[in-house]
Amino acid sequence: MAENKTTELKDSLININRVSKAVKGGRNFGFAALVAVGDENGTIGLGSGKASEVADAIKKAVDDAKKNLFKVAVVDGTIPHQVEGRFGSGHVFMKPAAKGTGVIAGGPVRIVLELAGVQNILTKNLGSRNFYNASKATLEGLLSLRTKEEIEKLRGVSL
Repeated sequence: MAENKTTELKDSLININRVSKAVKGGRNFGFAALVAVGDENGTIGLGSGKASEVADAIKKAVDDAKKNLFKVAVVDGTIPHQVEGRFGSGHVFMKPAAKGTGVIAGGPVRIVLELAGVQNILTKNLGSRNFYNASKATLEGLLSLRTKEEIEKLRGVSL
């Protein structure tokens, strides 16, 4: 989904990993970066990039994340209903929370939720602790959220 460029996007590095490739003369080392980008107002994107230098890998990951922006349902600083996100072996459970609770999440799940604009939520990472799978599972869960208005429109009734 294309977003207008006037919104102020913030980026956060989730993980940087040193990778290697075996070649005839030994090993070639490089870096793989995973980055989340969001406006803290319901827009979030994830991107990954690889390069021989850390800064180049991060720049590529940010560019990739900006190409993959999504709008997610955030209502009053929390999510409209509980949801589970799955990606690969990653499995993240998310539940709405009352005002003042804060973001009860760890690692990549916290970064993705804060950049999406969620301020109060309870989460539990039930599956893989892998940075990539956990962050993608969180994004999948957020994308499956529906607001009350969207459900009313789909069903053709008022709740």
